[in-house]
Amino acid sequence: MLRAVENVLVRPPAVAGTFYPADPEELIKLIEWSFTHPIGPGELPKVSEERNKQSVGFMVPHAGYIYSGPVAAWAYYKLAQEGAPEVVIIIGPNHTGVGSPISIMPPSIWETPLGHVHVDPEAVEEIVRESGIVDVDASAHAYEHSLEVQVPFLQYLFGNKFRIVPIVMGLQTPEAAKALADGIYRAMEKLGKDYVVLASSDLNHYEPHEVTVKKDMIAIEKITALDTEGLYKALLEYDISMCGPGPTMTVMELTKKYGGNRGILLKHATSGDTSGDYSQVVGYASVQFPLP
Repeated sequence: MLRAVENVLVRPPAVAGTFYPADPEELIKLIEWSFTHPIGPGELPKVSEERNKQSVGFMVPHAGYIYSGPVAAWAYYKLAQEGAPEVVIIIGPNHTGVGSPISIMPPSIWETPLGHVHVDPEAVEEIVRESGIVDVDASAHAYEHSLEVQVPFLQYLFGNKFRIVPIVMGLQTPEAAKALADGIYRAMEKLGKDYVVLASSDLNHYEPHEVTVKKDMIAIEKITALDTEGLYKALLEYDISMCGPGPTMTVMELTKKYGGNRGILLKHATSGDTSGDYSQVVGYASVQFPLP
């Protein structure tokens, strides 16, 4: 439950002990397992001491670490090479159905077993002002896992050298994604902040491995082509149960604003590749959205 400490809103972890370990040492071990796993990059990341921004953002999965951690590790491995950004905007789908259609977390502190991270108040204020589509609403964030599971990976890499802007999307249409991308672009350019966006999205759900791989590749083709409308249509036409198209479409649109023309697939796998059960799987991908 959210709580206030000395007039500061604090969000404690909602899925520590389920999606990832609640014990800090066990959590670090699982993060490092994700990096060194055969599905992962195969080695621990080397964090650049200097900032070398190469990416607008990344698509990264949000399941339990034992399932999607090795795929997520590819995005964080690449981000580590770019060094710590000033702000990380994390956009995820709304799994709980609580809150406004697009909800941004008010200025607050997010706790995880690895410590706490501050929400950037200036970025929150400007994104709300510039987008015209985002509401300040903490209720959507209290139990949402899609954003929370990204924070320990960031803390593992960068400690407390960054701030976050958590955004939850219930409304996930191309029009909503474009409006949110416009707002983020104008707000962050106005503030002059160095930032990266994480689109927390999983791919096809609960079908056999072969079916999911085929459907995922249809979606990934549209994602890497930055074809927002094409992705949305493909999800409907091929019945691809992607969880979080809105966040991914947002970073696709944002990439185009900076002159980018592609996404780069870093890794795709399914939960079957880590669990060994290929009968009913979920698809995961890490995708980089580079600057031109």
